[in-house]
Amino acid sequence: MLSVSRLSVSYGPIQAVREIDLDVPDGHFVSLIGANGAGKSSALNAVAGLIRPKGGRVLLDGEDVTGIPAHKLVRRGVAIVPEGRMVAAPLTVYENLRQCRAAGGRTAAQFEQELQSVYDMFPVLRSRRHQPAGLLSGGEQQMLAIARGVLTNPRVLLLDEPSMGLAPAVIDVVFNALLEIHHAGQTILLVEQNAELALEICDYAAVLQRGEIVARGTPAELRGTNEVVWALLG
Repeated sequence: MLSVSRLSVSYGPIQAVREIDLDVPDGHFVSLIGANGAGKSSALNAVAGLIRPKGGRVLLDGEDVTGIPAHKLVRRGVAIVPEGRMVAAPLTVYENLRQCRAAGGRTAAQFEQELQSVYDMFPVLRSRRHQPAGLLSGGEQQMLAIARGVLTNPRVLLLDEPSMGLAPAVIDVVFNALLEIHHAGQTILLVEQNAELALEICDYAAVLQRGEIVARGTPAELRGTNEVVWALLG
């Protein structure tokens, strides 16, 4: 479904991503892992249309979507759950989620049905739906960010470091939800510094080091390799 070909990202003279290739087949869960500063978020932001790549192409079902801004790309079915959650703090939980309806082209009734499914996945969001999002804990805001991404009805869901800053118990809730979302048929591309955690839930992974993919394969093939050890150690 999603294919990245020779993607490069630069910030002035600094090249953060160097001509990487990565495929995310329909219905698969793919992880891009690596240490802090490896270029993972830069690659994901370029795929999501948050930054423009220096070179290469991003294809969605064979269509070139390189450089299309994120607010337009989400209407084509590519949604990102960004690092830092980026919820609209003054708005209530429900108002944050209500903004997603337009992206999916659904009726009000269809959206409300999907909203209830999200509330079932994250019951705390239902109980706090009338509270400002800025008053939620970090873990609750991460749940809200994931719920918001799901409710855009994406063809592929991108996630940037969803475990960052969360307590272990909250990480379990979040990653169990990601598995549930995936088992329902959602295609996922996850960027995650916690390589061990990412390898527990994905179908396939690639290891990024200094802007280059240095290894790729199934979790079974990658566990214990030098590249993953370095990814774990940073």
